[in-house]
Amino acid sequence: MKYLFRIYQWCIAAPILLVATILTALVTIIGTYFDSEWWGYYPAMWWSRLWCLLLFVHIEVKNRHLINTSTSYVFVANHQGAFDIFSIYGYLGHPFKWMMRKGLANFPLVGTACQRAGHIMVDTHSAEGLKRTMADAEGKLSHGMSLVVFPEGRRTSTGKVGTFKPGAYKLAVEFNLPVVPITIDGSYRVMPRSTFNVTPGKIVLTLHEPIVPSADGHDITRLMSESRATIISQLPLENRPDDKN
Repeated sequence: MKYLFRIYQWCIAAPILLVATILTALVTIIGTYFDSEWWGYYPAMWWSRLWCLLLFVHIEVKNRHLINTSTSYVFVANHQGAFDIFSIYGYLGHPFKWMMRKGLANFPLVGTACQRAGHIMVDTHSAEGLKRTMADAEGKLSHGMSLVVFPEGRRTSTGKVGTFKPGAYKLAVEFNLPVVPITIDGSYRVMPRSTFNVTPGKIVLTLHEPIVPSADGHDITRLMSESRATIISQLPLENRPDDKN
């Protein structure tokens, strides 16, 4: 059965998804000239669901009732594998922008689509670049539009949660936005960083209670540690880190 699925993945699903990726990027690029919010979100949402559907990956979302669709949040999630993107984009059910490395904008077609969709490109190489990133975020994170960030910065290579970086939390404090931890469980088994082969399975997204920044705006460390601990609390033991920070 495993080998039959590999044939299906590469000979049937992969060509369909390649075409779907190109079409989604083109539709996003063109559509955002008319309505940047709608076309910058929904085509990619359906594209993500197609990935999960064709590769037999079931997504379950828990505690969606904790999120108010009219409120802007900073969602922070652990980063287990490539399907983290498809599961959040396809099934979070709340409009958002990704926070992504500026270099990803150089990807042919897809990078252009990401820019047209209004995702926040992070430039931390200079004070001026960071200032532009903050200004870009400030203009977008309001009226229910949220931000999704993987604070680890990259997919785990071991399955365990890594160290969190402060970028997302600086934005949450700067704009006084609640931080919502998301635990992703199952993505590492579906497609870890070490392979392009997919193993059909189930991914569970667990949304947690929003964590509100304090009024003085000096609690980035608290937000990082509390959200990380919350995310880890819903993971199986094999995906929990050995450290306690």
